[in-house]
Amino acid sequence: GYDGVAFPFDACPTPQRGGLPVSSDLKIRLREDLTTARKARDKLRTLVLSTVLSEVRNKEIDQRSDLDDDGVLQVISKGIKQRKDAAEQMRAAGREELAKTEDSQSAVLAEYLPEGLSEDEVRALVRQAIADGADQMGALMGRIMPQIRGRFDGKEANRIVREELEG
Repeated sequence: GYDGVAFPFDACPTPQRGGLPVSSDLKIRLREDLTTARKARDKLRTLVLSTVLSEVRNKEIDQRSDLDDDGVLQVISKGIKQRKDAAEQMRAAGREELAKTEDSQSAVLAEYLPEGLSEDEVRALVRQAIADGADQMGALMGRIMPQIRGRFDGKEANRIVREELEG
């Protein structure tokens, strides 16, 4: 039973909806995969998955609410981007071994992203948004980003939008 002693997690209660903690399918999958990786003594997967779950939890604490799948995907996408940037910096410094480690971690996270979009698919979305009346950079990006987030690189999308606006 609960004897009134405060546990550390009592300080930040899980947001509740209908009496049960809310959880996303993706978060559940990450937790299950972490357990599997630990049992298999897969150090790389264990490290990457525990890190990303920790980042998800920190974001939930900051926002004071549970993340849905889109929120979890944003954390994963950010993790991939950070690792790719780190790998580039390692290569620039001549540290190929460390760059490969970052690439491996990035690959583990990429498994959790929805299937990516091709440049042609993104270009079609941009053309559709222009046809629907969006003719400014900000309006176009605001229109397509929710559709492509986590599935296509934002910088590349920006380039495509510029090309379509100029063309």
